[in-house]
Amino acid sequence: MTLTVLMNAGPWLSVPPPGYGGIENVVATLVPELRRLGVRVVLASVESSTLPVDERISVFPDGQFQNLQRPYNQVCGVAQAHLHGVVRALRARDDIDLVHDHVEAAGLATLAAMGPDAPPALHTLHWDLAKHPELYGNLDGGQRVRVNGVSAAQLARAPRALQEHSVGHVHLSTPLAVGADRRPAVAKGEHVVILGRINPGKGQDLGARLARQVGFPLVLAGPVGPYHRPEDLAAAGDEARQNPDVRFFYDQVAPHVDGDLVRWVGTVAGQERDDLVAGARASLFPLRWEEPGGTAVVESLALGTPVVATTRGCLPELIEHGRTGLLTADEEELGELVLAAGLLDEDECRREAAVRFTPERMAQRYVELYEGVRRLAARSLQPA
Repeated sequence: MTLTVLMNAGPWLSVPPPGYGGIENVVATLVPELRRLGVRVVLASVESSTLPVDERISVFPDGQFQNLQRPYNQVCGVAQAHLHGVVRALRARDDIDLVHDHVEAAGLATLAAMGPDAPPALHTLHWDLAKHPELYGNLDGGQRVRVNGVSAAQLARAPRALQEHSVGHVHLSTPLAVGADRRPAVAKGEHVVILGRINPGKGQDLGARLARQVGFPLVLAGPVGPYHRPEDLAAAGDEARQNPDVRFFYDQVAPHVDGDLVRWVGTVAGQERDDLVAGARASLFPLRWEEPGGTAVVESLALGTPVVATTRGCLPELIEHGRTGLLTADEEELGELVLAAGLLDEDECRREAAVRFTPERMAQRYVELYEGVRRLAARSLQPA
């Protein structure tokens, strides 16, 4: 029997996303491999999504990411409108074997509230589980709704109720890991890169200060709030400061950005991103939060660039200190480790990615979880 999965990517960005997009990139990486394994995929996303799937469900024509950090009373209906469309589809058809949900908080709450007549569901936790304590601390999904993490460290910090619903963790992957051990070496430059959305948890302000202090060239690559390019942010004017990430950038990061030693280049994607990371001395992750998954970490390894990071969240699971990167609990030591990263073997990074972080490996693990979730749900329906 062919397994049919409704993959709920949410309303925020298209799949694949136009540049930045953590969860949407995960979905775009996972789905082709699931389909190769024989899984039928019904994608719930926005109409502008171009990922090849078997069917689509859409409420919004395009991604609503620009609204994500607006005041709650202005945008509280966005996720709910999307989820209403998903629930209506589930009620109208009987061929969905499992829902794989990726919508923070609202997706989990909606699926748990649907009752025992809905399909089994797996909700992937992509974020910091210290958030939403009232939801996660009191979750009751019965035997039908289960969760998985994207690292063991993430689940270790979960409230007890969430842990009781967990079926384990699946590390993130990247298409760049396929054949990474056969990829030829790239000439390394002197620059260091921080890849990711600019916000306090990612620590770009610390990285920029250390670059100025120690003297290494640093490239900040990622959006500031909804603004993907420096010129877009400049054109937005003072109104943009209503966004907390924009305020963080102007107040804490921009004073260190001189356009020479420290540069912000905005969102980079595709070959431009690959060239930037592959040619870097190191990828820097000066984290101030417990990183749950680390897509940019595994991308860096696949491109042969060692990782220098604070020992937070999943980093010790992904990086072997002294072989594929350098880790420290001391923020001030990061600058010294950046200089030492050039001594690491980039081939070791690529080999690690090719073994551990391929899309095939991630998809196989998810198929195992799908089968386990369905067995647990079926067992609950059997008479005592």
